[in-house]
Amino acid sequence: MKPLLISDCDEVLLHMVRHFGVWLGETHDIDFTPDGADFVNSMRRRDTGAAPTREEMWAMLGGFFPAEMHRQTLVPHAAEALARLAERADIVILTNITDACRSARIDQLAAFGIAHRVECNQGGKGDPVARLVAEHGDPVTVFVDDLAVHHESVARHAPGVHRLHMVSEPTLAPSVVPAEHAHARIDDWREAADWIAARFDAGVPAG
Repeated sequence: MKPLLISDCDEVLLHMVRHFGVWLGETHDIDFTPDGADFVNSMRRRDTGAAPTREEMWAMLGGFFPAEMHRQTLVPHAAEALARLAERADIVILTNITDACRSARIDQLAAFGIAHRVECNQGGKGDPVARLVAEHGDPVTVFVDDLAVHHESVARHAPGVHRLHMVSEPTLAPSVVPAEHAHARIDDWREAADWIAARFDAGVPAG
């Protein structure tokens, strides 16, 4: 049985916030200063200094995905790391975007040489991770994500999964504290690939 890698996409495989911020300025006259927390609190209208409402924020994200996804760029060393790990493991990209964006995400990743199964999700990732692990026969599994809330969710629903916290946006990473429920925090794919391979080599679930 092959081990399983379940990876997030935005701020793990592809840069998103830097390009979303540029687009917000160009299209909505909004300054965007992400700090790893709530997007709403990171947005300020240039004319009033006010933050948009949560509904407006979600509408703006809906304007970025999928129409502006072409702006996104590949995280350094991500494609090479996945290619190395794919020689021994099954890989699933678990991304929190709507199902309507799934084909665009598949095409986007394939253009960067990343051609693996893509699953879309909304909300916590613990349940879908648990389902994927069961579907693959309960192999040794590593989960990679930039958001602490998802590590907490996976710890609750799939505690045997090894959890790696990664924030691959260098302007954001210093302000994001390591996720409490992750087993490690690594922001560079070269080191991360070694850590993941070591979990596969050990062949045991997370304790």
